[in-house]
Amino acid sequence: MNYKTLKPFPAGFLWGASTSAYQVEGANREDGKGPSVQDIKRVPPGTSELDVCADHYHRYREDIALMAEMGFKEYRFSIAWTRILPQGTGEVNPKGVAYYSDLIDTCLKYGIEPFVTIFHFDLPAALSEKGGWSRRESVDEFVDYCRILFENFGDRVKYWLTINEQNMLTLVGEAIGTANLNKEESVIKQLYQHNHHMLLAQAKAMKLLHEMVPGAKIGPAPNISLVYPKTCKPADVLAAQNFNAIRNWLYLDMAVWGYYNPIVWAWLEENGALPVIQPGDMEIMRQARPDFIAFNYYSTSTVEASDGTEKDGGDRAKKDERVGVPGVYAMARNGSLPTTQFGWEIDPEGFRATLREVYSRYHLPMMITENGLGAYDKLEADGSVHDPYRIDYLRDHIRQMRLAVTDGCQVMGYSPWSAIDLISTHEGMVKRYGFIFVNRDEFDLKDMKRVRKDSFYWYQKVIASNGEDLD
Repeated sequence: MNYKTLKPFPAGFLWGASTSAYQVEGANREDGKGPSVQDIKRVPPGTSELDVCADHYHRYREDIALMAEMGFKEYRFSIAWTRILPQGTGEVNPKGVAYYSDLIDTCLKYGIEPFVTIFHFDLPAALSEKGGWSRRESVDEFVDYCRILFENFGDRVKYWLTINEQNMLTLVGEAIGTANLNKEESVIKQLYQHNHHMLLAQAKAMKLLHEMVPGAKIGPAPNISLVYPKTCKPADVLAAQNFNAIRNWLYLDMAVWGYYNPIVWAWLEENGALPVIQPGDMEIMRQARPDFIAFNYYSTSTVEASDGTEKDGGDRAKKDERVGVPGVYAMARNGSLPTTQFGWEIDPEGFRATLREVYSRYHLPMMITENGLGAYDKLEADGSVHDPYRIDYLRDHIRQMRLAVTDGCQVMGYSPWSAIDLISTHEGMVKRYGFIFVNRDEFDLKDMKRVRKDSFYWYQKVIASNGEDLD
């Protein structure tokens, strides 16, 4: 649908950007912080450890001042569970509480709303060793952790996110380092039992916040990637419906309505993988309502009908093998889309389509908590960093977001990935996303100087004009 006149972004639109604790903070064993699964995992060959990252832990005041210079209205960051509870439960670490308290106060000093992710891939190692999310006890452990956060920061934090990309923790948890599976048991059954515990923990956390901090808002933060059929063949359309349900709607149906998506339920039932659901679980799910839906968007996905030969390979097509779920779907390349330097498809129109689909299904305000382009940025001899490819990517997505607003979608904010260069989960420091360049290489820390990229100045104009000036 084309329009002669576009609606503006609403007044009070939350422009900002995002980070996560384990990728940006560093200091992963300092000031009483306990190890998380990210601290003890084996990093991909050729990539740096997570002990320094962007050193945000020591330089957050400088970094937030730069965010304020850009004009941020919000800063989405995560709290490291083990900086608050070194063992995941038990004694609270006062230095961890003090760190996040001052980070929050620093944001507020500049008029930046802290948008806090409670859990972003960094499960405490001590809990992982006990079985992690496989255990029923994990639900109460998460809720107890949330209670501590709400008690200490609820007076200043209005916006909360529960679990970052829970669908990725379920679909590709081993790649992220969080799956903790028993290879002798059904992998699907284990993963969806973990998922049920996370869904229940999320529901209890949402209910708890509304009880403890009246007026505060909370929502889920999955990675939503609208799924296309490769062709108009009915079998490909059905495969797309299958993967949309498994990848996207399962998580949002449960968060918003408190019931399992029927397509996913039928698939789990067929595979003997239904989770153990205790009496009262579903009532808790139905009672917990999010105030908004946050989601991360990088690209769409494309699938075709299964031929029964697929291997489990995550949520992206691969050149060297056929991946998917036999009898359900097969991942496919979309030949209509360009790709990034790292092979990720670029689909701004798909962003609009995703916003429209999410809003039409759930009719809740939407917050974009990640969207961005990873690239090999270069610091020039004159101290500049030119990243026109990032500006083009973000400009195209913001234009499509504005079209979605004109379509009638309620979008409350845009927080791309990432505010500052940080460690990418799979590609390390060389894959840069930030508006702010960090002068370090994969293993040479150099001086860690902060440098404003061209995209810094461009985004500054975007925010100042409330999305009107995209040139």
